[in-house]
Formats: sequence, structure tokens, C-alpha cells
Amino acid sequence: MKPAAFDYIRADSSEEVVQFLDQYGDDARILAGGQSLMAALNMRLTQPRVLIDISRAKDLSKMRVSGGVLTVGAAVTQAAVAMIVKNQSDIPMLSQALPHLGHFQTRNRGTVCGSIAHADPSAELPLCLATLGGSVNLRSKRRRRSLPAKDFFQGVLTTARAADEFIESVQFPLAKKQTRYGFWEVSMRHGDFAMAALAAAVSPEGVRLGVGGVADRPWVEEFSGEVRNDLDGALEDLVWKLGARDDQHASARYRRHLVRNLGRKLVAGLNN
Repeated sequence: MKPAAFDYIRADSSEEVVQFLDQYGDDARILAGGQSLMAALNMRLTQPRVLIDISRAKDLSKMRVSGGVLTVGAAVTQAAVAMIVKNQSDIPMLSQALPHLGHFQTRNRGTVCGSIAHADPSAELPLCLATLGGSVNLRSKRRRRSLPAKDFFQGVLTTARAADEFIESVQFPLAKKQTRYGFWEVSMRHGDFAMAALAAAVSPEGVRLGVGGVADRPWVEEFSGEVRNDLDGALEDLVWKLGARDDQHASARYRRHLVRNLGRKLVAGLNN
């Protein structure tokens, strides 16, 4: 299929983006890398009047490490972040997750903030952001606001972003001392969305375990340090909270099996 007719606008700055969003509201969509948006347009799952291209906005093409966080602008590609985290031990979860994300070609075009905005519950970047306790910085003509990832993701492809807002940047907290990080997923083929993905941060205080691909959004569970004495029991309680369902990719039973086994191996490996 081909998309419905739309107008195209190129925004050269974040200031122009908010002006256009104020003008067009819910009739506009942001185009950065287009890896998710173009498929939705072609299938006519979304039919905006206007596409606002932010890929050449210089002030949105920056990332920086400061104040204990990695801040990634809206136009920064996944490949650019992969180059940074590959050689930095202070962002270990991202360095483990990014190779699972799509393919080399798609990472050259796809953006980090685009994946966060799309909010697919099987996607790796929303899971990492939620597990690390990161935040999403939203901007409109009338205000700026920052939301914790746990409040931003509200369901399948559903977020707390208002019609006149766009994601200006996202912030991933850097690694903390005495904390070890891990990520793993199972998919049909490399680059496919995960049937189940797990991200973990293990410290002397306890375990923070994120699960993707099972619930309707990235799910993060926190366990106290005593969970090491009954990790299987804690995981058993977790799998039933997730509300897994059968679909064309995997059964709910198989997804629960993956969470139990991947969770045990991931947390045990980080404890060693």
C-alpha cells in the first residue's frame, strides 16, 4: 500500500518544531528516522496532514554525558549512540542492548527518541530507559516538562505525550557504583522484535528487573536483596503479573517460560 497524501515540512530547529506542532496539533507527525513511521503510513494506520522532518535540526542532533546521565537529542541516530556506548563502561546496559536493535542499516537511520515515541512494548530502548529509571523530556510551545519513563509509557504504542508536544530528548542514567547491568532477549531472528526481553540492574540493595515483549508496556519490578534466597519464587510471582497473551509469534505459556529462565540466568550471572 501507499500512504495517504500529506504535506511535508522540514524544521531546522526545535523552535520551528513547536511552532508547527502548535499550528497543526494532532494532524501532524514527527519524522526523524522514519523506521516505524513509514511502515505505519504505508499501511494507513496513521494518516496525518503534515509530516514535520526534524532530521536536520542541529540543536536536536546532540548528545552529552553530564550530571550522571546520557542525554540524547531527538534527531540522534541509534548508530551514533552505539558508537558512544561501545567504548564507555558507564553505560553498559545500552551497549548490550543496541546490537539486538534492528539491523545495522536501520540503526543508521532510526533514532533513539523515535523508538521511545513509538512505544512498542517489545522494543529494546524503551525497556532500557524504564529499567534504568530514565526520563523523557517533552516540549511544546507552551511548556517543557520531564516525565519518568514509568509514567511516559501507558500501553501498546501509547504514551503520555500531548498532541502539541514532541520528545526533545531522553536521559539514560549512567552506571552506579557496585551495580552490575545485563540485557538479553529471545526473538525468531536477529533484528526481529523480542518475544521476551529482560534487562537487569543488580546491586547490594537488590535487583531491578525489566521485562519487554510480554506486558503492554515495559514492566519494571524491584526486588530487595533477600530475593537471592528465593529468586525462582520472585520470578514466578512476576510472570503472572505481566498478563502475557498468545499471539502469532509465541504463546503466553512460552513467554512466561522465557521470563523465568532468562531472568534466573541474567540475575544469577550478574551476582557472580
